[in-house]
Amino acid sequence: MTDDTDEGADVPPREEFHHDPIEHTTVQEGMTVGELVEEYGKAGIGAGALHEAVDITAAMFDDDVTTFVGLAGAMVPTGMRRIVADLIRDGHIDVLVTTGANLTHDAIEAIGGKHHHGREHGDGSLREHDETLRDEWVDRIYDVYLPQEHFTLLENHLRSEVFPEIEERVTIQRLTDELGRANAAVNDREDIDERAGIAAAAHEHDVPIYAPAIQDSVLGLQAWLYSQTTDFGLDALGDMSGLNDIAYEAESTGALVIGGGVPKNFVLQTMLVAPDAYDHAVQLTMDPEHAGGLSGATLEEARSWGKLEKAASNASVYADATITLPLLVAGARERISE
Repeated sequence: MTDDTDEGADVPPREEFHHDPIEHTTVQEGMTVGELVEEYGKAGIGAGALHEAVDITAAMFDDDVTTFVGLAGAMVPTGMRRIVADLIRDGHIDVLVTTGANLTHDAIEAIGGKHHHGREHGDGSLREHDETLRDEWVDRIYDVYLPQEHFTLLENHLRSEVFPEIEERVTIQRLTDELGRANAAVNDREDIDERAGIAAAAHEHDVPIYAPAIQDSVLGLQAWLYSQTTDFGLDALGDMSGLNDIAYEAESTGALVIGGGVPKNFVLQTMLVAPDAYDHAVQLTMDPEHAGGLSGATLEEARSWGKLEKAASNASVYADATITLPLLVAGARERISE
């Protein structure tokens, strides 16, 4: 056995060091995602963090844990929609907090619209490329394209299928539930190839969806426009009663935070009025801690606020969530099926 110290040198007592050497990850043909994640556990940095996050997520998927999920960023347009909807259908999400934008794009897919892979913009500048898209009525989300006529499709859907079914003033959660009902109804009636999606799954399985910054989206703009000629209105504070009641009554809780922003804070701050804090927490983010913003704030920092229990299990994975979310869910699903 070799040692890093000079022969005969006195080695000081080591309180932090444990002789747990890094092993070298093996990748081979035919291995499952779960087996790959186990190999990640031998490694360090992001691989080790993802391995730990899978362990914690598997624990959160237990029936005895009430799991709150924060979903921010362009997760629906980039192809993560079905993963979230399936988690709801399989009982692994008890509360979803997301953006009005994700609900907008979820509804567009439910009623027949599609997002598309972007084209290479050739030798021209990105500015010229986006100017061309502007002329062609195509909106760009990084490398995802969405034809603007899909927003007209959404507006017609909201005004014919959603808004008329709502009383004069409702909570945002009631609106998202009605949206899910309508998405499912149109999806079935029109025999649309793509499944009805996240809001529809939540409506079907009585999972509340909260969108506390819904104004910051096309869905919010359409709701505001509709309110200008009707008595329709949204009660944002009304949502907090239902959300906080779920947190207050839960015996064990977990938080899966995908991205940052309002969904992340809304999920975490819920525990400030509950008798206990989160027992488990995982976040997938690309935002740095040193910026001082909420999106990059560590889960350890949340522990100082009383949002996580002192003994809570938690892990943060710093990478693109379109890469890490499928790995995380696949690994956790395999773990709980063993």
